[in-house]
Amino acid sequence: MLAGVYLTDLTFIEDGIPSIIKKSNLINFAKRAKTAEVIRDIQQYQNVPYPLQGVAELQEYILKNMQTAGDVHEMYERSLMVEPREREDEKIARIQRIVAKCACGYSVNATSASAFSVFTDLLETDFLHVYNLSGDIGWQRQEYNVTPQVARGTYGKKAELRNVVANPLNSSYDYTGSGALGGDPGLQLWVRGDSSDGLVGMGEIVAMRTDMLYGSFRVGMKMTAIPGTCGAFFWFRNDTQEIDMEFLSAQFNATSNPVNLVLQSPASEAAGYNAQGTPNFQLHPLPFSPDKEYHEYRFDWLADRVSFYADGQWLADMSASIPNSPGHLVLNHWSNGDKYWSAGPPQSDAVLTVSYVKAYFNSSTPARQLQYNAACPAGQNSLAQVCQIPDQSVAPDPAGRDGNATAHTYFFTQHKDMMVNQTVYAAGTAGKGVSAAPPRFGLQAAIASMVMALAVAIVSAVS
Repeated sequence: MLAGVYLTDLTFIEDGIPSIIKKSNLINFAKRAKTAEVIRDIQQYQNVPYPLQGVAELQEYILKNMQTAGDVHEMYERSLMVEPREREDEKIARIQRIVAKCACGYSVNATSASAFSVFTDLLETDFLHVYNLSGDIGWQRQEYNVTPQVARGTYGKKAELRNVVANPLNSSYDYTGSGALGGDPGLQLWVRGDSSDGLVGMGEIVAMRTDMLYGSFRVGMKMTAIPGTCGAFFWFRNDTQEIDMEFLSAQFNATSNPVNLVLQSPASEAAGYNAQGTPNFQLHPLPFSPDKEYHEYRFDWLADRVSFYADGQWLADMSASIPNSPGHLVLNHWSNGDKYWSAGPPQSDAVLTVSYVKAYFNSSTPARQLQYNAACPAGQNSLAQVCQIPDQSVAPDPAGRDGNATAHTYFFTQHKDMMVNQTVYAAGTAGKGVSAAPPRFGLQAAIASMVMALAVAIVSAVS
Protein backbone atom coordinates (compact mmCIF):
# COMPACT_ATOMS: atom_id res chain seq x y z
CA MET A 1 0.00 0.00 0.00
CA LEU A 2 2.83 2.42 0.89
CA ALA A 3 4.44 1.75 -2.48
CA GLY A 4 1.23 2.84 -4.18
CA VAL A 5 1.11 6.07 -2.17
CA TYR A 6 4.69 6.95 -3.04
CA LEU A 7 4.19 6.03 -6.69
CA THR A 8 1.15 8.29 -6.82
CA ASP A 9 3.16 11.15 -5.31
CA LEU A 10 6.03 10.67 -7.75
CA THR A 11 3.64 10.49 -10.71
CA PHE A 12 1.87 13.64 -9.52
CA ILE A 13 5.17 15.51 -9.22
CA GLU A 14 6.37 14.29 -12.63
CA ASP A 15 3.14 15.13 -14.45
CA GLY A 16 2.09 18.22 -12.52
CA ILE A 17 5.31 20.23 -12.25
CA PRO A 18 7.30 21.32 -15.33
CA SER A 19 10.88 20.07 -15.59
CA ILE A 20 12.05 23.35 -17.12
CA ILE A 21 11.21 26.79 -15.71
CA LYS A 22 8.85 28.65 -18.00
CA LYS A 23 10.38 31.08 -20.51
CA SER A 24 13.87 29.75 -19.86
CA ASN A 25 16.07 26.70 -20.33
CA LEU A 26 16.76 26.43 -16.60
CA ILE A 27 16.19 23.17 -14.77
CA ASN A 28 13.35 23.35 -12.26
CA PHE A 29 15.31 22.37 -9.14
CA ALA A 30 12.18 22.69 -6.96
CA LYS A 31 10.71 19.74 -8.85
CA ARG A 32 13.87 17.68 -8.29
CA ALA A 33 13.86 18.62 -4.61
CA LYS A 34 10.26 17.42 -4.20
CA THR A 35 11.15 14.14 -5.94
CA ALA A 36 14.14 13.80 -3.62
CA GLU A 37 11.88 14.29 -0.59
CA VAL A 38 9.70 11.37 -1.63
CA ILE A 39 12.73 9.17 -2.36
CA ARG A 40 14.18 10.08 1.04
CA ASP A 41 10.96 8.88 2.67
CA ILE A 42 11.18 5.61 0.74
CA GLN A 43 14.78 5.10 1.83
CA GLN A 44 13.83 5.07 5.50
CA TYR A 45 12.08 1.75 4.85
CA GLN A 46 15.10 0.40 2.97
CA ASN A 47 17.39 0.96 5.95
CA VAL A 48 15.61 -1.68 8.04
CA PRO A 49 16.14 -5.40 7.29
CA TYR A 50 13.04 -7.50 6.72
CA PRO A 51 13.84 -11.12 7.78
CA LEU A 52 10.94 -12.68 5.89
CA GLN A 53 10.50 -16.44 6.12
CA GLY A 54 9.09 -18.56 3.31
CA VAL A 55 5.86 -20.45 4.03
CA ALA A 56 6.06 -23.72 2.10
CA GLU A 57 2.32 -24.43 2.35
CA LEU A 58 1.39 -21.11 0.76
CA GLN A 59 4.03 -21.41 -1.93
CA GLU A 60 2.81 -24.91 -2.82
CA TYR A 61 -0.83 -23.76 -2.89
CA ILE A 62 -0.09 -20.82 -5.21
CA LEU A 63 2.14 -22.88 -7.50
CA LYS A 64 -0.42 -25.70 -7.76
CA ASN A 65 -3.24 -23.33 -8.69
CA MET A 66 -1.12 -21.56 -11.27
CA GLN A 67 -0.26 -24.91 -12.90
CA THR A 68 -3.88 -26.06 -13.03
CA ALA A 69 -5.24 -22.73 -14.30
CA GLY A 70 -6.66 -22.74 -17.80
CA ASP A 71 -5.76 -20.65 -20.81
CA VAL A 72 -5.42 -16.93 -20.10
CA HIS A 73 -8.32 -16.11 -22.42
CA GLU A 74 -10.51 -18.70 -20.70
CA MET A 75 -9.63 -17.28 -17.31
CA TYR A 76 -10.48 -13.77 -18.53
CA GLU A 77 -13.94 -14.94 -19.68
CA ARG A 78 -14.53 -16.59 -16.32
CA SER A 79 -13.46 -13.36 -14.60
CA LEU A 80 -16.03 -11.40 -16.61
CA MET A 81 -18.73 -13.83 -15.48
CA VAL A 82 -17.87 -13.18 -11.84
CA GLU A 83 -17.39 -9.42 -12.24
CA PRO A 84 -18.79 -8.06 -15.53
CA ARG A 85 -17.10 -5.08 -17.15
CA GLU A 86 -18.70 -1.70 -16.70
CA ARG A 87 -21.03 -0.80 -19.56
CA GLU A 88 -20.28 2.44 -21.39
CA ASP A 89 -23.44 4.12 -20.10
CA GLU A 90 -22.56 3.07 -16.54
CA LYS A 91 -19.05 4.46 -16.99
CA ILE A 92 -20.41 7.81 -18.21
CA ALA A 93 -22.83 7.99 -15.28
CA ARG A 94 -20.03 7.23 -12.80
CA ILE A 95 -17.77 9.92 -14.29
CA GLN A 96 -20.60 12.45 -14.18
CA ARG A 97 -21.15 11.68 -10.49
CA ILE A 98 -17.46 12.23 -9.79
CA VAL A 99 -17.29 15.47 -11.75
CA ALA A 100 -20.46 16.74 -10.07
CA LYS A 101 -19.13 16.18 -6.54
CA CYS A 102 -19.63 19.34 -4.42
CA ALA A 103 -20.98 21.18 -7.49
CA CYS A 104 -23.95 22.39 -5.44
CA GLY A 105 -22.04 23.57 -2.41
CA TYR A 106 -20.99 22.62 1.10
CA SER A 107 -23.19 21.87 4.08
CA VAL A 108 -23.00 22.18 7.83
CA ASN A 109 -24.41 18.78 8.89
CA ALA A 110 -25.40 16.12 6.38
CA THR A 111 -28.18 16.99 3.96
CA SER A 112 -30.08 13.97 5.30
CA ALA A 113 -30.09 15.47 8.83
CA SER A 114 -33.15 17.21 10.28
CA ALA A 115 -31.33 20.55 10.25
CA PHE A 116 -28.60 21.55 7.81
CA SER A 117 -27.34 24.63 5.99
CA VAL A 118 -25.92 24.69 2.45
CA PHE A 119 -23.46 27.34 1.31
CA THR A 120 -22.57 27.90 -2.33
CA ASP A 121 -18.97 29.16 -2.21
CA LEU A 122 -15.73 28.54 -0.36
CA LEU A 123 -12.43 30.20 0.52
CA GLU A 124 -9.83 27.85 2.01
CA THR A 125 -6.28 28.93 2.84
CA ASP A 126 -3.59 26.58 4.15
CA PHE A 127 -1.22 29.08 5.77
CA LEU A 128 1.13 26.27 6.83
CA HIS A 129 2.08 26.08 3.16
CA VAL A 130 1.69 29.66 1.90
CA TYR A 131 5.14 30.72 0.72
CA ASN A 132 4.44 34.13 -0.79
CA LEU A 133 1.87 36.53 0.67
CA SER A 134 1.96 38.57 -2.54
CA GLY A 135 0.78 35.55 -4.52
CA ASP A 136 -2.69 34.38 -5.50
CA ILE A 137 -3.90 33.50 -1.98
CA GLY A 138 -7.17 35.45 -1.72
CA TRP A 139 -5.95 37.72 1.09
CA GLN A 140 -4.46 41.22 1.21
CA ARG A 141 -2.08 42.60 3.85
CA GLN A 142 -3.09 46.00 5.23
CA GLU A 143 -1.04 49.16 5.73
CA TYR A 144 -2.45 52.23 7.51
CA ASN A 145 -2.07 54.55 10.52
CA VAL A 146 -4.81 55.74 12.88
CA THR A 147 -4.58 58.29 15.67
CA PRO A 148 -5.26 57.43 19.33
CA GLN A 149 -8.63 59.20 19.01
CA VAL A 150 -9.68 57.08 16.04
CA ALA A 151 -8.19 53.94 17.63
CA ARG A 152 -10.18 54.76 20.80
CA GLY A 153 -7.17 54.16 23.03
CA THR A 154 -4.11 55.69 24.67
CA TYR A 155 -2.05 54.87 21.57
CA GLY A 156 -2.72 54.93 17.86
CA LYS A 157 -2.35 51.90 15.61
CA LYS A 158 0.10 51.37 12.77
CA ALA A 159 -0.66 48.45 10.43
CA GLU A 160 2.49 47.54 8.51
CA LEU A 161 3.29 44.94 5.86
CA ARG A 162 6.34 43.80 7.85
CA ASN A 163 4.02 42.70 10.65
CA VAL A 164 2.27 40.12 8.44
CA VAL A 165 4.81 37.37 7.79
CA ALA A 166 4.71 34.00 6.04
CA ASN A 167 6.48 31.33 8.11
CA PRO A 168 5.51 28.11 6.31
CA LEU A 169 6.76 24.59 6.76
CA ASN A 170 9.66 23.83 4.43
CA SER A 171 7.93 20.84 2.86
CA SER A 172 4.45 20.78 1.36
CA TYR A 173 4.30 17.13 2.43
CA ASP A 174 4.62 17.96 6.14
CA TYR A 175 2.12 19.33 8.64
CA THR A 176 4.44 19.35 11.63
CA GLY A 177 7.71 20.97 12.60
CA SER A 178 9.09 24.49 12.85
CA GLY A 179 8.47 27.18 10.27
CA ALA A 180 11.09 28.17 7.70
CA LEU A 181 11.97 31.19 9.87
CA GLY A 182 11.93 29.15 13.08
CA GLY A 183 9.20 28.92 15.69
CA ASP A 184 5.54 28.08 15.16
CA PRO A 185 4.64 27.62 11.48
CA GLY A 186 1.95 29.55 9.66
CA LEU A 187 0.92 33.15 9.10
CA GLN A 188 2.45 35.47 11.71
CA LEU A 189 0.64 38.62 12.87
CA TRP A 190 2.94 40.75 14.99
CA VAL A 191 2.30 43.48 17.57
CA ARG A 192 5.47 45.47 18.20
CA GLY A 193 6.73 46.40 21.66
CA ASP A 194 8.16 49.75 20.52
CA SER A 195 5.47 52.45 20.75
CA SER A 196 7.82 55.43 21.16
CA ASP A 197 6.11 57.33 18.33
CA GLY A 198 2.71 56.99 19.97
CA LEU A 199 1.63 54.27 17.53
CA VAL A 200 1.65 50.53 18.17
CA GLY A 201 2.76 48.43 15.20
CA MET A 202 0.24 45.73 14.31
CA GLY A 203 -0.54 43.10 11.67
CA GLU A 204 -3.74 42.77 9.68
CA ILE A 205 -4.85 40.76 6.65
CA VAL A 206 -8.28 40.81 4.96
CA ALA A 207 -10.04 38.47 2.55
CA MET A 208 -10.42 39.72 -1.01
CA ARG A 209 -13.94 38.28 -1.28
CA THR A 210 -16.35 40.98 -0.08
CA ASP A 211 -19.53 39.14 -1.09
CA MET A 212 -19.84 36.84 1.96
CA LEU A 213 -23.50 36.68 3.05
CA TYR A 214 -24.09 34.04 5.75
CA GLY A 215 -21.78 31.09 6.16
CA SER A 216 -19.54 28.96 8.36
CA PHE A 217 -16.16 30.57 9.09
CA ARG A 218 -13.24 28.74 10.74
CA VAL A 219 -9.67 29.56 11.71
CA GLY A 220 -6.81 27.55 13.23
CA MET A 221 -4.56 29.75 15.32
CA LYS A 222 -2.34 30.06 18.37
CA MET A 223 -2.41 33.20 20.52
CA THR A 224 0.45 35.09 22.09
CA ALA A 225 1.26 34.62 25.79
CA ILE A 226 2.57 38.19 26.08
CA PRO A 227 0.01 40.43 27.86
CA GLY A 228 -1.30 43.57 26.20
CA THR A 229 -2.69 42.57 22.79
CA CYS A 230 -5.98 41.74 21.12
CA GLY A 231 -6.09 38.91 18.55
CA ALA A 232 -9.23 38.89 16.42
CA PHE A 233 -10.95 36.74 13.81
CA PHE A 234 -14.04 38.45 12.48
CA TRP A 235 -16.47 39.14 9.67
CA PHE A 236 -16.96 42.83 8.90
CA ARG A 237 -19.49 44.93 7.02
CA ASN A 238 -19.34 48.14 9.05
CA ASP A 239 -19.21 49.23 12.70
CA THR A 240 -22.81 48.11 13.30
CA GLN A 241 -22.61 44.82 11.36
CA GLU A 242 -19.65 42.81 12.64
CA ILE A 243 -19.15 39.31 14.08
CA ASP A 244 -16.11 38.98 16.37
CA MET A 245 -14.13 36.34 18.20
CA GLU A 246 -11.53 38.34 20.15
CA PHE A 247 -8.77 37.17 22.48
CA LEU A 248 -7.21 39.52 25.03
CA SER A 249 -3.83 38.17 26.13
CA ALA A 250 -4.05 40.12 29.39
CA GLN A 251 -7.00 37.88 30.33
CA PHE A 252 -4.98 34.65 30.07
CA ASN A 253 -3.80 33.12 33.35
CA ALA A 254 -3.54 29.79 35.13
CA THR A 255 -7.25 29.69 35.97
CA SER A 256 -8.96 31.70 33.22
CA ASN A 257 -8.64 31.62 29.42
CA PRO A 258 -11.70 33.27 27.90
CA VAL A 259 -12.77 34.30 24.41
CA ASN A 260 -14.83 37.45 23.83
CA LEU A 261 -17.83 36.73 21.58
CA VAL A 262 -19.22 39.92 20.09
CA LEU A 263 -21.80 41.14 17.59
CA GLN A 264 -21.28 44.84 16.93
CA SER A 265 -24.69 46.44 16.45
CA PRO A 266 -26.50 49.81 16.56
CA ALA A 267 -26.72 49.26 20.33
CA SER A 268 -22.95 48.94 20.71
CA GLU A 269 -22.45 51.99 18.48
CA ALA A 270 -24.74 54.01 20.73
CA ALA A 271 -22.65 52.87 23.73
CA GLY A 272 -19.46 54.23 22.18
CA TYR A 273 -18.65 50.99 20.34
CA ASN A 274 -18.70 49.12 23.63
CA ALA A 275 -20.72 45.93 23.21
CA GLN A 276 -20.15 44.73 26.78
CA GLY A 277 -23.48 46.12 27.98
CA THR A 278 -25.51 44.72 25.08
CA PRO A 279 -27.18 41.29 24.59
CA ASN A 280 -24.59 40.51 21.92
CA PHE A 281 -21.58 40.10 24.17
CA GLN A 282 -20.29 37.07 26.07
CA LEU A 283 -17.02 36.48 27.89
CA HIS A 284 -16.89 32.72 27.44
CA PRO A 285 -14.40 30.49 29.31
CA LEU A 286 -12.40 27.95 27.31
CA PRO A 287 -11.26 24.53 28.62
CA PHE A 288 -7.73 25.10 27.29
CA SER A 289 -5.03 27.77 27.03
CA PRO A 290 -5.24 29.56 23.64
CA ASP A 291 -1.54 30.49 23.87
CA LYS A 292 -0.27 26.91 24.41
CA GLU A 293 -1.28 25.31 21.09
CA TYR A 294 -3.33 25.86 17.94
CA HIS A 295 -7.12 25.52 18.18
CA GLU A 296 -9.97 25.96 15.74
CA TYR A 297 -12.38 28.85 16.35
CA ARG A 298 -15.57 29.02 14.34
CA PHE A 299 -18.78 30.95 13.91
CA ASP A 300 -21.81 29.94 11.83
CA TRP A 301 -23.81 32.93 10.63
CA LEU A 302 -27.42 32.28 9.61
CA ALA A 303 -30.30 34.66 9.01
CA ASP A 304 -31.70 34.16 12.53
CA ARG A 305 -28.61 33.55 14.68
CA VAL A 306 -24.85 33.37 15.03
CA SER A 307 -23.40 30.24 16.69
CA PHE A 308 -19.87 30.15 18.11
CA TYR A 309 -17.61 27.08 18.49
CA ALA A 310 -14.14 26.07 19.68
CA ASP A 311 -12.60 22.80 18.42
CA GLY A 312 -16.06 21.77 17.21
CA GLN A 313 -17.72 22.31 20.62
CA TRP A 314 -20.66 24.72 20.73
CA LEU A 315 -20.09 27.77 22.93
CA ALA A 316 -23.03 30.13 22.47
CA ASP A 317 -25.79 31.44 20.19
CA MET A 318 -26.74 35.08 19.62
CA SER A 319 -30.00 36.03 17.95
CA ALA A 320 -30.37 39.82 18.31
CA SER A 321 -29.31 42.32 15.64
CA ILE A 322 -28.03 39.68 13.22
CA PRO A 323 -26.10 41.16 10.25
CA ASN A 324 -27.98 40.92 6.95
CA SER A 325 -25.59 42.40 4.38
CA PRO A 326 -22.46 41.08 2.65
CA GLY A 327 -18.97 41.67 3.98
CA HIS A 328 -15.52 40.10 4.30
CA LEU A 329 -13.24 38.29 6.76
CA VAL A 330 -10.47 39.97 8.74
CA LEU A 331 -7.61 38.65 10.88
CA ASN A 332 -5.68 41.12 12.98
CA HIS A 333 -3.48 41.46 16.06
CA TRP A 334 -3.28 44.87 17.69
CA SER A 335 -2.99 47.00 20.82
CA ASN A 336 -4.06 50.55 21.60
CA GLY A 337 -3.26 50.72 25.32
CA ASP A 338 -6.93 50.73 26.34
CA LYS A 339 -6.86 49.37 29.90
CA TYR A 340 -10.44 48.14 29.53
CA TRP A 341 -9.76 46.06 26.42
CA SER A 342 -6.40 45.29 24.78
CA ALA A 343 -4.36 46.73 27.67
CA GLY A 344 -0.66 47.06 26.81
CA PRO A 345 1.14 47.89 24.68
CA PRO A 346 3.13 44.68 25.16
CA GLN A 347 6.57 44.91 26.73
CA SER A 348 8.09 43.04 23.77
CA ASP A 349 7.14 41.96 20.26
CA ALA A 350 4.20 39.54 20.38
CA VAL A 351 3.06 37.13 17.67
CA LEU A 352 -0.23 35.41 16.85
CA THR A 353 0.10 32.48 14.41
CA VAL A 354 -2.55 31.23 11.96
CA SER A 355 -2.46 27.76 10.42
CA TYR A 356 -5.55 27.98 8.20
CA VAL A 357 -8.78 29.77 7.39
CA LYS A 358 -11.82 27.99 5.94
CA ALA A 359 -14.91 29.90 4.87
CA TYR A 360 -18.07 28.38 3.37
CA PHE A 361 -20.58 31.04 2.45
CA ASN A 362 -23.24 32.32 0.08
CA SER A 363 -22.23 34.91 -2.46
CA SER A 364 -24.24 38.13 -2.65
CA THR A 365 -23.20 38.67 -6.29
CA PRO A 366 -26.27 38.41 -8.58
CA ALA A 367 -24.27 36.78 -11.40
CA ARG A 368 -22.97 34.08 -9.05
CA GLN A 369 -26.47 33.46 -7.66
CA LEU A 370 -27.90 33.04 -11.18
CA GLN A 371 -25.09 30.65 -12.09
CA TYR A 372 -25.66 28.55 -8.99
CA ASN A 373 -29.45 28.43 -9.31
CA ALA A 374 -29.18 27.36 -12.96
CA ALA A 375 -26.73 24.57 -12.15
CA CYS A 376 -28.43 23.47 -8.92
CA PRO A 377 -32.24 23.78 -8.99
CA ALA A 378 -33.94 22.96 -5.71
CA GLY A 379 -34.46 19.23 -5.19
CA GLN A 380 -32.87 15.95 -4.15
CA ASN A 381 -30.65 15.76 -7.23
CA SER A 382 -28.95 18.97 -6.21
CA LEU A 383 -28.60 17.87 -2.58
CA ALA A 384 -26.79 14.76 -3.79
CA GLN A 385 -24.10 17.09 -5.15
CA VAL A 386 -23.55 18.86 -1.81
CA CYS A 387 -20.50 17.93 0.30
CA GLN A 388 -20.69 17.92 4.08
CA ILE A 389 -18.09 20.08 5.82
CA PRO A 390 -16.10 17.95 8.29
CA ASP A 391 -16.15 19.13 11.91
CA GLN A 392 -12.78 19.72 13.55
CA SER A 393 -13.18 18.09 16.96
CA VAL A 394 -9.52 18.02 18.06
CA ALA A 395 -6.98 20.81 18.37
CA PRO A 396 -5.29 21.19 14.93
CA ASP A 397 -1.87 21.54 16.47
CA PRO A 398 1.27 20.86 14.37
CA ALA A 399 3.49 20.28 17.43
CA GLY A 400 4.14 16.97 19.11
CA ARG A 401 4.43 13.38 17.97
CA ASP A 402 1.04 13.35 16.22
CA GLY A 403 1.39 16.78 14.61
CA ASN A 404 1.19 15.43 11.05
CA ALA A 405 -2.19 13.91 11.88
CA THR A 406 -3.74 16.65 14.02
CA ALA A 407 -2.64 19.60 11.88
CA HIS A 408 -3.48 17.95 8.54
CA THR A 409 -7.10 19.09 8.45
CA TYR A 410 -9.43 18.56 5.51
CA PHE A 411 -9.40 20.94 2.53
CA PHE A 412 -11.89 20.52 -0.31
CA THR A 413 -9.59 22.63 -2.47
CA GLN A 414 -6.87 19.97 -2.27
CA HIS A 415 -9.16 17.67 -4.29
CA LYS A 416 -9.77 18.68 -7.89
CA ASP A 417 -13.21 17.09 -8.06
CA MET A 418 -14.50 18.94 -4.97
CA MET A 419 -14.20 22.54 -6.14
CA VAL A 420 -16.39 22.53 -9.24
CA ASN A 421 -17.56 26.02 -10.29
CA GLN A 422 -15.55 27.68 -7.51
CA THR A 423 -13.20 30.65 -7.41
CA VAL A 424 -10.00 29.09 -6.06
CA TYR A 425 -6.79 30.87 -5.06
CA ALA A 426 -4.19 28.25 -6.00
CA ALA A 427 -1.29 29.61 -3.94
CA GLY A 428 -3.42 29.42 -0.81
CA THR A 429 -4.02 25.67 -1.05
CA ALA A 430 -0.51 24.39 -1.59
CA GLY A 431 -0.42 21.54 0.93
CA LYS A 432 0.13 17.89 0.03
CA GLY A 433 -1.99 16.89 -2.94
CA VAL A 434 -1.70 20.20 -4.79
CA SER A 435 0.86 20.68 -7.55
CA ALA A 436 2.44 23.85 -6.19
CA ALA A 437 6.21 23.69 -5.83
CA PRO A 438 7.24 25.79 -2.80
CA PRO A 439 10.55 27.61 -2.83
CA ARG A 440 13.16 26.76 -0.22
CA PHE A 441 14.12 29.48 2.21
CA GLY A 442 17.65 30.78 2.40
CA LEU A 443 20.89 30.06 0.55
CA GLN A 444 21.73 27.00 2.65
CA ALA A 445 18.38 25.37 1.89
CA ALA A 446 18.71 26.21 -1.80
CA ILE A 447 22.15 24.56 -1.97
CA ALA A 448 20.81 21.53 -0.12
CA SER A 449 18.02 21.20 -2.67
CA MET A 450 20.48 21.35 -5.58
CA VAL A 451 22.77 18.77 -3.98
CA MET A 452 19.83 16.45 -3.33
CA ALA A 453 18.61 16.86 -6.91
CA LEU A 454 22.05 16.06 -8.32
CA ALA A 455 22.33 13.01 -6.05
CA VAL A 456 19.00 11.72 -7.31
CA ALA A 457 20.11 12.27 -10.93
CA ILE A 458 23.37 10.37 -10.31
CA VAL A 459 21.57 7.47 -8.63
CA SER A 460 19.10 7.32 -11.53
CA ALA A 461 21.93 7.29 -14.09
CA VAL A 462 23.82 4.53 -12.28
CA SER A 463 20.74 2.37 -11.89
